[in-house]
Amino acid sequence: MLALYVVFGVAMVVFLELPLNGLVNTLRRITFLSAVYAMLVLALNLHWGYTGLFNIGVAGFMAIGVYTMAIISGPELGLGLPLPLGIVGGVLASALVGLIAALPALRLDADYLAIVTVAFSEIIRLTLNSSVFAEMTLFGTTVGTGGGQGIRTPENPIRAIFYTDPGDTSAGLTPVGDVLFEVTGSLKVFLVSGVGIRDSVVIGLAYVIALVAIVAAFYWLLRRIGNSPFGRVLKAIREDEMVANSLGKDTQLFKIKTFMVGCALMGLAGILWRGSTGFTIPSDYMPIQTFYIFLALIIGGAGSNTGSVLGGIVFATLLFEGPPQLARIIPVLLDDLFGLQITDAPNTSIEAIAPLSSLDVTPFIAYSLENISTLRFIFLGVLIVYLMQNRPEGLLGHRKESAAAVDLSAGRNGGGDRE
Repeated sequence: MLALYVVFGVAMVVFLELPLNGLVNTLRRITFLSAVYAMLVLALNLHWGYTGLFNIGVAGFMAIGVYTMAIISGPELGLGLPLPLGIVGGVLASALVGLIAALPALRLDADYLAIVTVAFSEIIRLTLNSSVFAEMTLFGTTVGTGGGQGIRTPENPIRAIFYTDPGDTSAGLTPVGDVLFEVTGSLKVFLVSGVGIRDSVVIGLAYVIALVAIVAAFYWLLRRIGNSPFGRVLKAIREDEMVANSLGKDTQLFKIKTFMVGCALMGLAGILWRGSTGFTIPSDYMPIQTFYIFLALIIGGAGSNTGSVLGGIVFATLLFEGPPQLARIIPVLLDDLFGLQITDAPNTSIEAIAPLSSLDVTPFIAYSLENISTLRFIFLGVLIVYLMQNRPEGLLGHRKESAAAVDLSAGRNGGGDRE
């Protein structure tokens, strides 16, 4: 992360000449994305990396967690109950829906399990998008999903550290907010233009710090699970379920428990991500979101918790956030190095490619930068092909592990290796 901060920081300051507030906000964003993707990849690693469950319905379980939390604790279309109750309810709802999905789906082989989970995820998203459940009356209170218009989520709880009333900034600051905003508002950094960091960016930084702590908690929990007897059974199921069954293990029950725990973590990660923005809509949970999370797991290495965190960081910073930032830097570089001005992008690919015959690359570059979000999918596809051919285990993957939790390579009683 330190290396990424240096790379992004130098690029933002040197090429884009961002002031201090813009620089800090950029670093905050890449840290935020790295943290939320790391949590989701860790949860998926419990399914795919540990147990071999091909779940590609991650986005649906995220949606269940976020919408349940919003309905329980949201200011509109919600019951208005305390946020902790909403978070617990969202996690439990994700686990319960995971159980409902697991009972029929886990009897299927990997390919069919993938089809069922992605279909289940789409059923959830389309249900949330339906006008039928947009507004309902529950206990005399109007609740619902908001349909395609989305639903408001509770205020970011971190705001309570800075404001006496998190929902009303005019109510005044807490002692912590008073001191911290005064310090950050007058902050100067050597070689960086601009003075001060906006209050909203400071609040975002505080939330990111909390997210990093929760990522550490996710990592600790999954490491404990992986090294426990329960985790060793999961790895045995991953390698050969029939053998695990023959040893007296109820593999179906183990898979159901694992599926529920993983779905609960996905719901919690969704709450911490989408629930912190104050608003969410069904289109936040498209199948492409699951694809991103799976790609991050492939990059880091299935079966490795450390690889899951690394994969989330690499994907969020270099592959997701990197191309848009690069599209901002390239025109500046071309202008400084070659005096090449990037004009308005052509409307079609034909108009962009045709001038190449006369060695005019400007329209093609402008068109490529204008469509960098689409080109990002091409980059991701090329990366997947490369990884599958050259490093299918990912950066830190170790799918082949011994079942024992201790090193069995040394001989007994310190006597060296035994034949």
